Amino acid sequence: MGSSCCASSCSSSKPPVDRTYRRILWIALAVNATMFLVELVAGAAAGSVSLQADAMDFLADSANYLISLLVLGMALTWRARAALLKGLSLGVIGLWVAGQTLWNAIHQTVPEAHVMGVVGTLALLANVGVAVLLYAHRHGDSNRQSVWICSRNDAIANLAVLAAAAGVFGTGTGWPDVVVAAVMAGLSVSGAAQIVRQALAELRPGPAGVAAE
Repeated sequence: MGSSCCASSCSSSKPPVDRTYRRILWIALAVNATMFLVELVAGAAAGSVSLQADAMDFLADSANYLISLLVLGMALTWRARAALLKGLSLGVIGLWVAGQTLWNAIHQTVPEAHVMGVVGTLALLANVGVAVLLYAHRHGDSNRQSVWICSRNDAIANLAVLAAAAGVFGTGTGWPDVVVAAVMAGLSVSGAAQIVRQALAELRPGPAGVAAE
């Protein structure tokens, strides 16, 4: 953590590379990239904004894991900068999802509930598996926390997509899909704010942050 740095040399030294964590990130990257493609196609075919929102989450997480792999072993300053970039990107995606949700609410789109259910179940299994692998690595600097936050949010979002599928099937309307997508947008924006706050704290010069390089 940045608070443990007592001199500028602390932020510039490279930590040892956690090989177990690196392997987990590669697995997570492969799973999320695959699920992004699956949900992007399924969401468009089913007309589901919550599936499309979840697909964008998978895309964001894929970029998240890739950036984390690139900065793994670098100084805390660079990891904090990477986390800041990821936090801002997550916020942009959250706002995009909010816009799509508003569009579907205005046009009263009714998605295919059975497609939402099948794909949502597959996505849930993928995200829970990744979250379990990352659980032991949820603490640490803002970069590691950003990885955990995104994975945790995705697992929650998948449960919400399944609830939306049941709601669409039961009511015959698209409102459950819209409500769930709105919640997912809120999760993205709040998660982004949490990541950005810690990244900025780590980048701040002084005892509470990363010493300026």
